[in-house]
Amino acid sequence: MNRLLHLAVLAAKQVLRHRVRSLLTVAGVAAGMFLFTAVSTLQDALRLATETGAKDTVLVVYRENRYCPATSRLPEHYLAEIRRLAGVAAAVPVQIVVNNCGASLDVITFRGVPPELLAGFNPDLEVVAGSYEDWTRRSDGALLGEHFAARRGLKPGDQFEAVGVRVMVSGVVRSPSPQDQSVAYVHLPFLQQASRLGLGTVTQFNVRIEDPSRIDEVAAAIDELFRNDAAPTDTKPEKAFFAQTAKALIEMVEFTRWLGYGAALAVFALVANALLLVVRGRVQEHAVLQTIGFPRLSIGAMMLCEGAFMGLLGGICGSGAAWAFFQFKRFTLGNEGLAIALEPGLATTFAGLALAVLLGLLASLWPALLASRRPIVASLRGA
Repeated sequence: MNRLLHLAVLAAKQVLRHRVRSLLTVAGVAAGMFLFTAVSTLQDALRLATETGAKDTVLVVYRENRYCPATSRLPEHYLAEIRRLAGVAAAVPVQIVVNNCGASLDVITFRGVPPELLAGFNPDLEVVAGSYEDWTRRSDGALLGEHFAARRGLKPGDQFEAVGVRVMVSGVVRSPSPQDQSVAYVHLPFLQQASRLGLGTVTQFNVRIEDPSRIDEVAAAIDELFRNDAAPTDTKPEKAFFAQTAKALIEMVEFTRWLGYGAALAVFALVANALLLVVRGRVQEHAVLQTIGFPRLSIGAMMLCEGAFMGLLGGICGSGAAWAFFQFKRFTLGNEGLAIALEPGLATTFAGLALAVLLGLLASLWPALLASRRPIVASLRGA
């Protein structure tokens, strides 16, 4: 163990000895890991928003053959009929107004809901600033998702206007649901009138069912109930609904996976090339070390440590910079009124760091093998 520690210290000194070359290599690794961590953040956010599970209990009732909240109009009186269906635990009408119906990184989504139903339907909402009671009292009050409030620099007591709707911030809420992080909850009647849609018409109904195993059965029952009505419905689990409405967005994010693979390959090639140059430049040095008693295995281990150090330093800089970038910019990826907050978790950041170290080790295997197998006499001659 002591020998390995001494080799690690010697490897660190060798990295610091050639500062320019090491700095350029670490900078390249950092750039690659920044891109990889950013892509991983996109992938994780998309997975959380679209990956259905056995515990999903929320259905979205939308107007059939409609693609944007502005085109989905359902009678509010559907609520009573939906509640009477077997298996329905709760239902809430929702009016959605969005500033951009296409794919965008800056989505402002208003969700109008009856104030008396929000807490019962979404009990996981936690008010972290402001007052829920103030929101229920003010007809123009808004509860902002934590991510949305941070991105816009808003706090309780502020006013802001978007899509022709002016509201007063009553509170900031936190929720485990990705959809709640980037929306503004307002009173349903207020939004119906502010958006000039009129009372009695909503965009969709969010339905919570009692038994997750019956989610498809209840969805089919809702659609059958309104099949012959003037406004037929299309009901899906919430995450499946997002996956369907954001197909173009999903395809775009899936493509970025190849960018992540390319970044990892570039890191591998960069570290390998740097260490191959190191092996060629230290031929006689390694021969001298072997002459004074360093075994060949130690020479190879020292090269492995150098690769791991450069991967570690680049991973810290790149993955850390990606984490700070998303924390500062607070991007929201949205489509058709549905939005997901791009927030890198610590698991994603540490995964990028671990990958950088692993790539550094793998990239140094061949240079380490070359350095350890070179004959002493040939090395001393500089051959």
